[in-house]
This record gives sequence, structure tokens and C-alpha cells, in this order.
Amino acid sequence: MEAHDSSRILIVEDDTRLASLTREYLEGNGFNVTVEGDGARAVERILREKPDLVILDVMLPGEDGLGVCRRVRPEYTGPILMLTARTDDMDQVVGLEMGADDYVAKPVRPRVLLARVRALLRRSDNLETDLIAPEDTPSRLQFGNLIIDSAMREAWLEERNIELTSAEFDLLWLLAVNAGRVLTREEIFTALRGIEYDGQDRSIDVRVSRIRPKVGDDPMHPRRIKTVRSKGYLFVKDA
Repeated sequence: MEAHDSSRILIVEDDTRLASLTREYLEGNGFNVTVEGDGARAVERILREKPDLVILDVMLPGEDGLGVCRRVRPEYTGPILMLTARTDDMDQVVGLEMGADDYVAKPVRPRVLLARVRALLRRSDNLETDLIAPEDTPSRLQFGNLIIDSAMREAWLEERNIELTSAEFDLLWLLAVNAGRVLTREEIFTALRGIEYDGQDRSIDVRVSRIRPKVGDDPMHPRRIKTVRSKGYLFVKDA
């Protein structure tokens, strides 16, 4: 059993049968699981209880999962795993834009869900953020008016704190510690998600687009985080 398997998980799902089966499976793997079936009540519970991880369905009564994610993100920093319809790519993209850390398509395969949950919790515990970083990398990096601190898991632009989700910070740190080197989507995906890139997932691209304005980059003509066509992304040391 992994060290974080006693983590508290809140499942926000109105399908009582699915929620019950998911709860039983995760509890069988050592997690402490509670369930909420209403979106509006979920917002209050997430902010009050601050679970270690939230599994959030998109389709909910009261308020949909995208709205819940958007409302809690300014105050809740834990990982959010979104459950989306298998065929609805837009739900996945919008969910990431609202601040979700990952998504699993329905119908949910229990082993896939468990692997994603564990990967998110490991990342939240800061155990995987430097997988392809040089061994002698300091915990704080500075690039002009941008400072990124892996120990505090925070970043500042012109001494103002930057609001980043856990997944956004991990991606920013990964790019920054490899400044001057092009990282392929495959490398980024494997480092941050712990699974192989399938060639279609758009989460990395969505997160880069969210990070750019936060670090002072022009989204249309980025100088700090450049897209290298057909390859991946490059964090420029002296942008």
C-alpha cells in the first residue's frame, strides 16, 4: 500500500450506483472516500473539507462540474480529476481550462481511475515534478522578473504571487528546469502523468496556453514559452 493511500477523496457524482461502486473500489485500496451528489452542495463541501483530491463528474444537478471547478479553484489547490463523456472532447478541454488537473472518460475503468488518482496524489506530494531535471537543480529559479520555487510550490512575477493549479505549477517547473531545451509532448506527458502519451491528449497544450499570460507571456507571440512546431515546447532562459 502506498504512503498516500489514506488520502481523503470526495467523489462528486449523482449516479448513486456508479458513486457507490467507485467508493467501494477506492476504499478497498485504502482511501478515505465520501460522496456528494449535488453540484451546488459540492462547492461548499470542497471549500470547507479541503479533501486531498476531488473526483468531479461534469453532468450534475444543482451546478455542473465545470461550474464547480471554476468556483472552487481560487481557494482549493488540491487535484481535481474530472469525469467526462467519452465522446465529448470539448468537456475535457473546457475542464482543463477551468482548472481540472486530469480527466477520465466514462465509462470509468476502475484500474485506470486508481492509477490516475495515485499519480495525481504523488504529484501533489511533489514527488514527480523533477523527473527530467538535472540533479543539481536549485529549488528556486529566477528568470528576470519571474521566480519559481519548487520547495514552496509557488511562483512570482514582478514580486506578485501567480495563481497556479497544482498541474500548472508542475508543468511550469518542468519547463523551467529544462530551460533552453526542447521538451517533446511525450516527455512532458510521461513525466507529469506517469503514463505514455497517446498522441491525442490536449491537456499539455491547454495548460501551456493558461500558463503563458500568468508568467507575462504574450499568448499570440510568446517569448518565454515557445511552441516548437512538430516537437514540443521550449522555455527560453533569457526571454
